[in-house]
Amino acid sequence: MSIPTPHGPVPSPRQLAWHRREMYGFVHLTVNTFTDREWGYGDEPESAFAPDQLDCTQWVAAAKAGGLKGLILTAKHHDGFCLWPTATTTHNITRSPFRDGKGDLVREFVDACRAGGIACGLYCSPWDRNHPAYGTPAYVEVFHAQWRELLSNYGPLCELWFDGANGGDGFYGGAREKRSIDHLTYYRLDDLWAMCRHLQPEACMFSDAGPDLRWCGNEGGFTSSTCWSKVRPEGFAPGKVDSQQRLVEGDEDGSIWRPVEVDVSIRPGWFWHQHERARSSENLFRTWLASVGRGAGLNLNLAPDKRGLIPESDVVELARFRGLVEGFTAVDLVRGRATGEHAPLTDGDRDTFWAAPAATADLVIELGGAKEIAGLRLEEAIRFGQRVQAFAVDVRACGAWYEVARGTTIGAQRILQTGNMHGDAIRLRILASQAPAVLARLMVYAG
Repeated sequence: MSIPTPHGPVPSPRQLAWHRREMYGFVHLTVNTFTDREWGYGDEPESAFAPDQLDCTQWVAAAKAGGLKGLILTAKHHDGFCLWPTATTTHNITRSPFRDGKGDLVREFVDACRAGGIACGLYCSPWDRNHPAYGTPAYVEVFHAQWRELLSNYGPLCELWFDGANGGDGFYGGAREKRSIDHLTYYRLDDLWAMCRHLQPEACMFSDAGPDLRWCGNEGGFTSSTCWSKVRPEGFAPGKVDSQQRLVEGDEDGSIWRPVEVDVSIRPGWFWHQHERARSSENLFRTWLASVGRGAGLNLNLAPDKRGLIPESDVVELARFRGLVEGFTAVDLVRGRATGEHAPLTDGDRDTFWAAPAATADLVIELGGAKEIAGLRLEEAIRFGQRVQAFAVDVRACGAWYEVARGTTIGAQRILQTGNMHGDAIRLRILASQAPAVLARLMVYAG
């Protein structure tokens, strides 16, 4: 089989690894957990941070119960409290009662993730409502030094997370005032990202502007049904986009590979609040379809409580959610059924592929008798680029073809519920493609 010529931008090895992770989680825990805030003001005493049963292995077990393949810890949120013994500020975990002032939560976190066989990443907020130097060049040196500690001392990381919260009211060492910065230049992000690339070359960097991953434009748990993993970089910066539609959908003529991450919390807030409840497993399943099912990565936030544990009720919903996903995908009706040139589509190997002969193409796979069909999964071989612009899927019943699904982009994966129906064959139609489609896998799920 000849190797297709790549079309447009293609993912880097670290981005390919990210695509295959598909689902992972955030962990938000800081002084806010104990003050019932979402954004700490920066004046919270270090003594407020007092989880008495904290166990990162329980976090990892909860993540795995939900099928998550990694976790990202908020090592510092906007309140400025650092969860590791940093040399950059006294507002850190060593001044809390946690582990009698000798704790390092970042260390416990990365060790637990690796012991549990999942990937780990870190978030360190650029905004710091505690630090007296915030808004001056001196703070930028502090912020870069914090990242250098995190990048250098905790082993390989899968993702580095940068958000767009940039300035406003804060404690700022007692000044209690509003400070504004030019978020396009203040943090010297080009220098920071170069350091990240040097010290953690396998880690993907997330922000509105990437450089590896982009935001989905909402915190509701979904991305657009048309979802290009490529963008034109002009007009994007952390905390700034020139077009919400471009942020969400990407650019059909994009020149760089920058896929979408959907970040959403299992609870209404990012931090634990006593009277909030987790999303139901059914809601999480719908979120999965609207994120992973549209080619994005799902970053599902977990919120430890004041004990330092993921609440038992949340773990129950995570486990039920995994059960729904595994139940939906349990039986692939076309596994091994395609023959000849189409055989790579159903061999279960995402590294093999079928290359269509033209920009439009049809293929039919016999099911070996009438079967109940509930859904399907399509994947492009994205190492050759993203190409498909429109597709449809038909089911043959009683000798007639019925369209059961239609969509625009496919990308890394497209997962669709079709509604249970019976049929004895599947027909995939590539209706439009920028270049002949190169597909890695087709799966048809039994009802």
